[in-house]
Amino acid sequence: MTKDWKPDSWRDKPAKQLPDYKDKAALKSVEEKIQTLPPLVFAGEARNLRRHLVKVAEGKAFLLQGGDCAESFAEFGSMKIRDTFRVLMQMSIVLTFAGSLPVVKMGRMAGQFAKPRSGDFETQGDETFPSYRGDSINALEFTAESREPDPDRMLQAYYQAAATLNLLRAFAHGGYADLHRVHGWNLDFVNDSPLTERYEQLAKQIDKSLSFMSACGITGERTPEIIRQTEFYTGHEALLLPYEQGLTRIDSTTGDWYNCSAHFVWIGARTHQLDGAQIEFVRGINNPLGLKCSPDLDADTLLKLIDVLNPNNDPGRLTLIARMGADQVESKLSPLVRAVKEEGRNVIWSCDPMHGNTIKSSNGIKTRKFEDVVSEIQGFFNVHRTEGTHPGGVHLELTGQDVTECTGGAKKIADEDLSSRYHTHCDPRLNANQALELAFLIADELKDMNINKPDNISEAAAAE
Repeated sequence: MTKDWKPDSWRDKPAKQLPDYKDKAALKSVEEKIQTLPPLVFAGEARNLRRHLVKVAEGKAFLLQGGDCAESFAEFGSMKIRDTFRVLMQMSIVLTFAGSLPVVKMGRMAGQFAKPRSGDFETQGDETFPSYRGDSINALEFTAESREPDPDRMLQAYYQAAATLNLLRAFAHGGYADLHRVHGWNLDFVNDSPLTERYEQLAKQIDKSLSFMSACGITGERTPEIIRQTEFYTGHEALLLPYEQGLTRIDSTTGDWYNCSAHFVWIGARTHQLDGAQIEFVRGINNPLGLKCSPDLDADTLLKLIDVLNPNNDPGRLTLIARMGADQVESKLSPLVRAVKEEGRNVIWSCDPMHGNTIKSSNGIKTRKFEDVVSEIQGFFNVHRTEGTHPGGVHLELTGQDVTECTGGAKKIADEDLSSRYHTHCDPRLNANQALELAFLIADELKDMNINKPDNISEAAAAE
């Protein structure tokens, strides 16, 4: 048990980014209701994820996180969940087969309903209302009624998360993830993409491998966990603490506390204060954790945060998610990676190439350039190549919908195209084409690093 920690000990700490609920009695009633609801995930699942993340920490696997910037009540539907799952499956196949590493798959799904904001209020014209903080808190419409924080929205978020997880489990274990379906994961609007031919070539190689395995007696019937099923996890930012506390339970098999709202939760760059409420909350739960690292984070503070979040220096416990921006990823990330390595801290390094690269387009629309996303990922790999550390993962905002929210990519989305299919409730997301293109680029980086590992070079020399 973590010393001097309880699920509600965060309430004694200064809290940032939490809504101001006017009706305290209604808030208390919702919190009590959430505490009686079944867990969304189970402690054993979080422990399974932790075991996989140990492999990532050892440089033997890669972490793929992706999904919506902010989940929406209005856009909720089975097809949307399916299409995001399909994109992540496509990406994982590319990374596994072309990058020669097993992939831990995690969706920004079934809980990503709350968002930090740069200001508490938003002004449009002559009117000022509270900022939109995600559908679990208030609504996007710019009216006084819609922007008032409503605790009942936490219950709606819970039930939507439960339905999402139910469908994701069905996809992962019910045959939809069967490797024989690798051709069927293509989304309709990707069929005319320049990437289609490359993906189909890879799919044909997988078909040949499956035929060989079948001839050797390794079939989906005998080894469903290898061929017909996959493990898929969920994660979100641990921001709305009344909701997170309500779903924090003691695991009956170990006696440890787990946050049962998701398998994995992370702390954002706006709430990682050492004495803050969010850090206090997550330090006591046994889920694997993430910590966003911004350009403003210095090495000394990072090491102190690591000591709080992973005091036993356990591999797989803590993922550091760097979000530096394409223009400064190498200069800002290098000293952090070097300091963590020199101090012997067991962490996973992941790259969030989205949040540091948000800009306004020429026509005033919030967007991201695909070339900047690629540049930050390449810089991330360059840092780890130089420091001799493992680039452990990527953390992406993406969707399976045919949106036009980020410019560039193989289909060359331009500023003037953005307004045609711009659907995000918050930040711009990669569409399926851009996500698949990025997967091939990351796979090439992984393959290059794997080939040039000292142990692999030594083995090649010995073979000669």
